[in-house]
Amino acid sequence: MRLSIHNHGGNITVYVGFVYNDAYIKIKDTGRGIPQSDLEKIFERFYRVDKARARETGGTGLGLSIAKEIIEQNDSRIDVKSEVGKGTEVVIRIPTKIKY
Repeated sequence: MRLSIHNHGGNITVYVGFVYNDAYIKIKDTGRGIPQSDLEKIFERFYRVDKARARETGGTGLGLSIAKEIIEQNDSRIDVKSEVGKGTEVVIRIPTKIKY
């Protein structure tokens, strides 16, 4: 399944489906992108890539760290790829088979 959202700042596309024994959610945007030097840090608590912009829009820098913790506690994973000027892709994989 695919859902696309278009606005004046770019596009966001959400894909939902299955790959092998995993359900996946992929969120892809055509926004600013995240510099490679920041990608390793985006899951740290209180980390914000653009501190000046974060002041305008609010946010504490906790969202991604909480999301990753919940995802990993459920034997799932989250991966992020990004390129400055081209956008960001976040993929969440959730196992659909119970492991014994």
